[in-house]
Amino acid sequence: MSCNNLLLRFEDDDLPYEEEIIRNPYSVKCWMRYIEFKQNAPKSILNMIYERALKELPGSYKLWYSYLRERRKQVKGKCITEPGYEEVNNCHERALVFMHKMPRIWLDYCQFLVSQCKITRSRRTFDRALRALPVTQHPRIWPLYLRFVRNLPLPETAIRVYRRYLKLSPENAEEYIDYLRSVGRLDEAAVRLAAIVNDESFVSKEGKSNYQLWHELCDLISQNPDKVTSLNVGAIIRGGLTRFTDQLGKLWCSLADYYIRSGHFEKARDVYEEAILTVVTVRDFTQVFDSYAQFEESMIAAKMETTAEMGQDEDDDIDLELRLARFEQLIARRPLLLNSVLLRQNPHNVHEWHKRVKLYEGNPRQIINTYTEAVQTVDPMKATGKPHSLWVSFAKFYEENEQLDDARTIFEKATKVNYKQVDDLAAVWCEYGEMELRHENYEQALRILRKATAIPSKKAEYFDASEPVQNRVYKSLKVWSMLADLEESLGTFQSTKAVYDRIIDLRIATPQIVINYAMFLEEHNYFEESFKAYERGIALFRWPNVYDIWNTYLTKFIDRYGGKKLERARDLFEQALDGCPAKFAKTIYLLYAKLEEEYGLARHAMAVYERATQAVETEERHHIEYTYIILFIQVLPDEHARDMCLRFSDMESKLGEIDRARAIYSYCSQICDPRVTANFWQTWKEFEIRHGNEDTIREMLRIKRSVQATYNTQVNFMSSQMLKATTSATVSDLAPGQMGIDDMKMLEQKAQQLAAEAEQDKPKPKEKILFVRSDTSRSELAELSKQANPDEIDIDDDDDEDQEPDEVQLEQKSVPTAVFGGLKDE
Repeated sequence: MSCNNLLLRFEDDDLPYEEEIIRNPYSVKCWMRYIEFKQNAPKSILNMIYERALKELPGSYKLWYSYLRERRKQVKGKCITEPGYEEVNNCHERALVFMHKMPRIWLDYCQFLVSQCKITRSRRTFDRALRALPVTQHPRIWPLYLRFVRNLPLPETAIRVYRRYLKLSPENAEEYIDYLRSVGRLDEAAVRLAAIVNDESFVSKEGKSNYQLWHELCDLISQNPDKVTSLNVGAIIRGGLTRFTDQLGKLWCSLADYYIRSGHFEKARDVYEEAILTVVTVRDFTQVFDSYAQFEESMIAAKMETTAEMGQDEDDDIDLELRLARFEQLIARRPLLLNSVLLRQNPHNVHEWHKRVKLYEGNPRQIINTYTEAVQTVDPMKATGKPHSLWVSFAKFYEENEQLDDARTIFEKATKVNYKQVDDLAAVWCEYGEMELRHENYEQALRILRKATAIPSKKAEYFDASEPVQNRVYKSLKVWSMLADLEESLGTFQSTKAVYDRIIDLRIATPQIVINYAMFLEEHNYFEESFKAYERGIALFRWPNVYDIWNTYLTKFIDRYGGKKLERARDLFEQALDGCPAKFAKTIYLLYAKLEEEYGLARHAMAVYERATQAVETEERHHIEYTYIILFIQVLPDEHARDMCLRFSDMESKLGEIDRARAIYSYCSQICDPRVTANFWQTWKEFEIRHGNEDTIREMLRIKRSVQATYNTQVNFMSSQMLKATTSATVSDLAPGQMGIDDMKMLEQKAQQLAAEAEQDKPKPKEKILFVRSDTSRSELAELSKQANPDEIDIDDDDDEDQEPDEVQLEQKSVPTAVFGGLKDE
């Protein structure tokens, strides 16, 4: 009867689902289809269907999950005091009887309880979930649990929960430490942070390095000394100092800050002093020093404020002055402290030791202590800079204070140091000698340098690093050069010569040493010895190093002997040119050609120039070729020389060298008689019309008249000579005072002969032509030649060219009768 009554409440649409459920009461799909169909039905009917389904299938997770979600949705938005919440909670409890291994059910239930603000029940439910679920499912519970306890105003509860959580996940300690900081539990935060810092296997989830964690710990414990009581702050920070040697500045500052905040100011000052005396980098020193200075300033400011508020007495004044003096001393010590840092960084830095000495200027005791420490500390093999300079400066310090014996003692010790390079020991010997010279102890200086250059018992090559420098310094050119200078100034000729010979024998001479030796011998008039010195130097070197020796040798030899030993000079030049590079050949060839021009044969000089044109560099050939052409012109006969000059000047004019071409015309005009070489003068005239101006044409005409006058003078001289030559002629058939036609022909022939002889006897010009580029460009001259100049001066010198020289008027005298001898008077 009850069933019939229940069925009467069903709607017609429900019958198919009910029948299906009756047929398949354990089918979840049938129940879910029915529930889905009744979604819009009243809540009581829907809940009844869920309950019927779960009664048949109490182990169905799908039914329980759907049912609980539906029940939570039904109470959503209602007041948490509604009884419906508790009914839903009971449903969750019933569900967990069967679903206690399902984390989703636990999460939804816990979250539902949290939303009801049921703190204790929520905490206990979280704990039940952790106990019920396997440990692999705990990571799904803990985030919600931790978020719940963090939001509670109950730090103790959260701390206890976190402690349990870190047993399972210790890698999340940073999250716990952050929470502890946020709630003010700094002591436990410091303990936890110290634990993870000491755990080498700990990997920060936030990507922090171990040093960053150390820095956080130091900041935490130094800034909160009153709250962190469970740790030994000093030991922890000093432990960090031993571990992180490259980041000491911040750690030292943290330790000092801890004592400052604790009120232990003297301890803080001790920490700062210890820090600036131990750090090894400028960065760390700067951090510590700035913090130290700021601390002293704050102490002074605090004292001044206290004095201003409470009144001032004598003790306060003394304390304030003490603090001010301490601060001023700290600032004054900064350069020395920084220098100490750099020397701790590299104790073999010579430059920093010199700077340290300068910082102690005016304090002799400290300077001596610094020098002593420096020479004992610096290892020459590891030194940065020149280690010998420390010994030299040390000795000079004693010298400046007029303690020469102490300076000599320093130098003697310095000569026994095993330096890395021979130059260092050589510099010490030279400085030792220079000191004696400054005090006019010349013999002592010579003795020192002779001792330095003495051959050791065991010889060694200069660059043999396996031998100490004391066995190699005898080959140092620096010491030998100074000894040579001293011997030249203070010693004898023989001693100086022996020093130079020894330098050459040791094969350490330079070209300059060889030249100096030869010049020294030349000054004492040992010319052949000086030439031998040049030859010894030539044997030591190759090109191009030997160039200076050859150049000086050849010049000196020519100046000494000129053309007296021409064959020997030629041999020297041939030796010099043998293997001479083209870069250096020009000077030697020109010197060789000059020798042949002045003392040898012209054809030899021309042969030298011809060889030079092939031996010198390409860019130097034009100079050689010009010189060659000029010499060639000088040795040619006049007719060929004229032709060559015309060609040469034409080439120069085509190249735009107008002034050079004009100079060639001027040179050639001296061998061009205007009566005979009218073609030359016409060519020059045309050249000046094209390229010159009124002044240059006037100059040309002046030269022409000068040359013509020269030739006229020669003709008059020849005529007088002809008269003398013809006084013995037979004139029996001539009337007194007259000459015959045959006699005139004879006189003309004689005049031509004398003119030829005079031309041969005329000295040839030796000057070389100097060429200067014209100031007027070719384009400007070409433009001027095209334009008609209305003011042009018409210079017609045809008359001058065609004008024959005036006839020589011979004075006629009667022939005395006695000349004719036996002729009878008429």
